[in-house]
Amino acid sequence: MEMKSRGIRRSSLSPYLLFLLLVSLSKASPSSSNGELPPPGVVSRIAFGSCSNQSAPQSIWDAVLDFDPQVFIWLGDNIYGDNKRPFRIMGKERTIGPWKNVPRFFPSTEEEMRRRYLLAKGNPGYSNLRQTAQVIGTWDDHDYGLNDAGKEFSKKEINQRLLLDFLDEAEDSPRRRQDGVYTSYIFGPSGKQIKIILLDTRYHRDPLFSDGTILGDSQWQWLENELYGPESEITIIASSIQVVSNLSAITSPLFYPESWGRFPKERKRLYKLVKDSKAELNFHLFGVLMRSGIFFISGDVHFGEITRYDCGEQYPLYDITSSGLTQAIEKVVPKLFAFLVRAIAWWTPSTMRVYSSECRYRSCTYAQPNFGAIQIIWDEVPQRIRVEVRDSNGDPATAIDILLSDLQSIDTNKIIGRPMKYEHHCLLESELPCFWRHSFAFIVFASSAGLLLAMILLAYTIASASKKFLLKFKID
Repeated sequence: MEMKSRGIRRSSLSPYLLFLLLVSLSKASPSSSNGELPPPGVVSRIAFGSCSNQSAPQSIWDAVLDFDPQVFIWLGDNIYGDNKRPFRIMGKERTIGPWKNVPRFFPSTEEEMRRRYLLAKGNPGYSNLRQTAQVIGTWDDHDYGLNDAGKEFSKKEINQRLLLDFLDEAEDSPRRRQDGVYTSYIFGPSGKQIKIILLDTRYHRDPLFSDGTILGDSQWQWLENELYGPESEITIIASSIQVVSNLSAITSPLFYPESWGRFPKERKRLYKLVKDSKAELNFHLFGVLMRSGIFFISGDVHFGEITRYDCGEQYPLYDITSSGLTQAIEKVVPKLFAFLVRAIAWWTPSTMRVYSSECRYRSCTYAQPNFGAIQIIWDEVPQRIRVEVRDSNGDPATAIDILLSDLQSIDTNKIIGRPMKYEHHCLLESELPCFWRHSFAFIVFASSAGLLLAMILLAYTIASASKKFLLKFKID
């Protein structure tokens, strides 16, 4: 069997040379990891979150503090630094429709961005968290500076500096000298190490609908070096946008949420890199199995869920999405209609979502303020990872347990023919039959048409009753 990415035949290396190779890797300094935080003891509790409006109430920090994380990860939209005009179809500034003449979103000045970061950083709950946990993070579009922006955004260098100031990044940090905020950290002692890789999905990203690059050449090379670098027991890859789920395939043509699924070539490249890098070291050496489990965490979409893809280059890939700390879908609709949001979420098909008996709602999504919680139970046999999306009271809204041994290479050929619960995580949303793929649009259109018809009937009924009343009044 060949090690494809390195061009080395495993059979050509003696056991002694293999031993030296792995020893040198295990002793190598994590120089490719830009993060320079001192490694703490064993890390078993990690929290993460995204989509936090600095001007909104942020009571959720109490629940995060009660979880007592050793590490907290920002996944982006750490502030809302851009501005938006109201929806208008008429007037001098028209923001929607084919006749719109101004964009709805526009960037802030550097002074205003700095003010918003200071407001977020001064929040009492977040300030307390900074005293008890190591805070690290990346960005998404709204703290990058503009909704849905990519490499074309002109203020990205200024805003990179502001983000790193917010994260208390050292002045001599490599992150301040590179193009983009990607970095990685290694926590914990040998045998219980966790590597956290923070991607930058903004600085180098090509335009939407281009199927171009998300990471750019330099970040791809860096990521390859990270995944082929010193081995860790667990690797968490943090992406500001969802990796596994592709909502755009389901919600189009009404709206197009951002995700790796909108860049199919990039996502396929990511899956293959994960497979190839881990396959290189996942083998027995003198009776010892070199192990490393990888999963993703993400934000952006204003609801929480857990997804899984079983056919991504022979490796089961989990993605735990938490969004947002203050911004959530159910917050923008009256409470009376919250059940409609949950009903639509349940009805809308999802081939990647993990359905569990521990979900609060049948859809296994949670569209109120939430944060992600990861607990690694190192001392159990077998070792396991508990992942949860928790509400503002700290209670789990959806959760699963993942055995560390489950995050290993598998043969996807053996999946086909198993019960449907396994095949369910192999069908991409874009491969669904047309009717099911667009069922969300059908529901919305049908509901809108039904509501319009009901309003017309109500108006007709009121008009008819008023006419009869007036005729009767004249007769009398």
